[in-house]
Amino acid sequence: MTFKNRGVAERPSRSVVSQKWSLFLCLGSFCAGMIFTNRMWIISETKRGITRTTTVEAERLKLVSEGCITKFLQQKDIKLVSKDIFGKVSNTPHAIQTLGKTISNLEMELAEAKVTQELILSGVPISEEIEKSESQRKRKYFMVVGINTAFSSRKRRDSVRTTWMPQGEKRRKLEVEKGIIIRFVIGHSATLGGILDRAIEAEDKKHGDFLRLDHIEGYLELSAKTKTYFATAVNLWDAEYYIKVDDDVHVNIATLGETLARHHKKPRIYIGCMKSGPVLSRKGVRYHEPEYWKFGDKYFRHATGQIYAISKDLATYISANQHVLHKYTNEDVSLGAWFIGLDVQHIDDRRLCCGTPPDCEWKAQAGNICVASFDWTCSGICGSVDRIKEVHRRCGEGEDALWKAAS
Repeated sequence: MTFKNRGVAERPSRSVVSQKWSLFLCLGSFCAGMIFTNRMWIISETKRGITRTTTVEAERLKLVSEGCITKFLQQKDIKLVSKDIFGKVSNTPHAIQTLGKTISNLEMELAEAKVTQELILSGVPISEEIEKSESQRKRKYFMVVGINTAFSSRKRRDSVRTTWMPQGEKRRKLEVEKGIIIRFVIGHSATLGGILDRAIEAEDKKHGDFLRLDHIEGYLELSAKTKTYFATAVNLWDAEYYIKVDDDVHVNIATLGETLARHHKKPRIYIGCMKSGPVLSRKGVRYHEPEYWKFGDKYFRHATGQIYAISKDLATYISANQHVLHKYTNEDVSLGAWFIGLDVQHIDDRRLCCGTPPDCEWKAQAGNICVASFDWTCSGICGSVDRIKEVHRRCGEGEDALWKAAS
């Protein structure tokens, strides 16, 4: 009994303790669980908030950065394009100048090819001519002076040779040391190889101072002759200036060179005594203009025909376009007409049209030596064969001036 009652009594005791501790542990665990669970929820929410916030901010930053980068790149592209455009604009004058030189070179090559073709078609042996032309073109010359002459002007040519045109070794020295070419310019007769042509060939063999043109001589063909002269000269000699002068005009070569040198490297130079005379519509008068209706009462400004000079680019232009340039009766009018519409510098220099003594003599005494002298009433020196020596003596610059002049 005792054993049984005692055992029964002890069981409730252990059970009570066990229940209390269990309850305490449950409460403690519940509280701890609530605290831990709440903390983790906050941390999780916080982390998600941060993550979410970070993601949103990152997206915003990305958009902003992309916008900035795009804007920056656009601004950079605009700057680069602007800089590129500005660079192109600033280089435009150089590009135009380069293009102008290229066109000029191409025109020269075209003109040379045309001359060669004409020589071939005319049956002239071109091997020697081409070799001679090539050797001459290797050298740079200052000016080519072409003296317009005719078959009947032998005495005029001799009077020029004894006055202002150097002869023999002096002429060759002038070419080598000064780069100045002087030639009488003449074509051929209607009967090729006839007595007139043979006379010129004999004269040329003696003096060696002719430039023969592929041109039929005739007074009414002076415009065609002028065009052929410039086209031929620019292909034979690479010079800075090309001059045309009549064989009854007195010229001071050194003064002419000094005058042209003032315009060194200027483009499209057309220099002479500029005039604008009346257009003569009445038939039978000297200098009658058959196409008077194109001009009105007066001509446009152009250099008088006794003497004028043009720069190489203009001579090249004539050479390249000679087949389409219109020829008027008066060659000085024709030359002026060819330059209308071009950006040409017309230089009016009255020293290229001085009168004969005493006019040119007074100017020489005053230190203003004339480039050329002639009589307006005769469109040249009146009676030049007899008077040119007097003009040379009284108005000439002196032989030493030519050799003392700067090269």
